[in-house]
Amino acid sequence: QVQLVESGGGLVQPGGSLRLSCAASGSIFSIYAMGWYRQAPGKQRELVATITNGVRTNYADSVKGRFTISRDNAKNTVHLQMNSLKPEDTAVYYCKQSIHTVAGATRDYWGQGTQVTVSS
Repeated sequence: QVQLVESGGGLVQPGGSLRLSCAASGSIFSIYAMGWYRQAPGKQRELVATITNGVRTNYADSVKGRFTISRDNAKNTVHLQMNSLKPEDTAVYYCKQSIHTVAGATRDYWGQGTQVTVSS
């Protein structure tokens, strides 16, 4: 079994910063791409940022220059550093990791979601 646990969400004022983390645990052999997605009320889930195991990154236009995705392979963890936060960044943030398990299967796993609220 594989589990993803997210942390780091919360309430922050506009212009502030937050750092999200997502740690995977369980029967992991290797992890390929990692990513962050978000879903605001009444909207579809959207991609925020992804990072490959070769550390190539990709960002949504709305967060370029403000958010930074990184990974710690030794800890099976992906981070999202969010700076200059705006009210429109308010959403539930989900991490996703593409994991190859010890049993030999590869699939995407999702975290439980963490709320980020940007408000004064």
